[in-house]
Amino acid sequence: MQSGLILFNKKPGITSFDALRDIKRSLKTGKVGHTGTLDKFAQGLLLVLTGRALKLSRWFSHCDKIYEGEIHFGIETDTLDPEGVQTAQASIPSIEDVEKVLNQFTGNILQTPPAYSAIHVDGKRASSLARLGLVPQMKMRPITIYKLELLSWRPPFAGIFVHCSSGTYIRSLARDIAIAVGSRAHLSSLTRTQVACFKLSSNKVCDCAGEKEIPFINPINKDIISSLALPRFEVSAQEAEKIFQGKLLEPILEDKILIKSNFSHLPSVLNDEAAVFEGENLIAMIEKKDDKWKYICVI
Repeated sequence: MQSGLILFNKKPGITSFDALRDIKRSLKTGKVGHTGTLDKFAQGLLLVLTGRALKLSRWFSHCDKIYEGEIHFGIETDTLDPEGVQTAQASIPSIEDVEKVLNQFTGNILQTPPAYSAIHVDGKRASSLARLGLVPQMKMRPITIYKLELLSWRPPFAGIFVHCSSGTYIRSLARDIAIAVGSRAHLSSLTRTQVACFKLSSNKVCDCAGEKEIPFINPINKDIISSLALPRFEVSAQEAEKIFQGKLLEPILEDKILIKSNFSHLPSVLNDEAAVFEGENLIAMIEKKDDKWKYICVI
C-alpha cells in the first residue's frame, strides 16, 4: 500500500478512531492511524499516517496546533464540553473582564488536564475512572500558548483563537479563563484549523465520505519533514543500502552536512534528532546520543 500523510477533516459527533474507518475501507488496510486526538464533539484537521509512515507518529504528535472554539460562560460540565452533565453555574462575565485575563494564559504556563481525558492515572485512563464516579488526581503539566485572542462576544458565548503547543486542552483553557473572571464555563464547540504548517483550508484535505473515495496521500518528503522542524541528512544509494543493513551511522554521515529545517524557528520538543533521505525517499530517523548518531527507526 502507499505510505504517507493524509490531511483529514473530522466531523463532529464521532470519535477520532471511528473517523478513520472510511479511510481504512478505501485503502483496504488497518495500517492507518491519527497523530492527535480530537474530542468527539470537536471537528477539524487530523493528521493521518498510513503504511510505513506510521513509524513517524511521535514526530507528528508533538506539533503545535491552531484552534477556533466557543466558550459557553455560566455553566460548567463534568466533561467541560457540551456532552457532559452540569456541575456548576455562575454569572456571565463582561467582555472587559475576559479580555483582561487572557494574558494570564499566554506563554509558558501550567495546565490541569480534564478528568475526562485519555491521560493515564495509576495505569488507567482518567476518563475511565471518572465514569466510575471516581475523582482522578490530574497533575498540572507545562504547555505553551503562543497566541490567544477573543474573536467574538455574544453572551453567554465567546469565540476564541488559540495557537498552542501539543498537550494543550482547550476544554481546560475554557474552564480556567472562566474561573479567573469569577465565572464557570465549558467549551461548546471546537475546530482545529491547523497542525504545524498543515491547514484545514488546504485543497488536499480529505472528507472521505464513502468507501469509493480514495483520499489524497502525501508522500513523506523533505518539505513535510522540514515542516516538523526536523533537520535532515542526504545520502547516496550506496550509503542508503548500508543503512538498510544496519551499518554504523558515524562513518556514513561523517562528511555529510546536516540540513536545517526551513521551519527551524518553530518550537520543537525533540532535540538532536534528524531524518535521512536518499533522493526523495525517507529511509531512516536517527538521534544523537553520547555525541554519536544512532538509529531510531528505518522506514
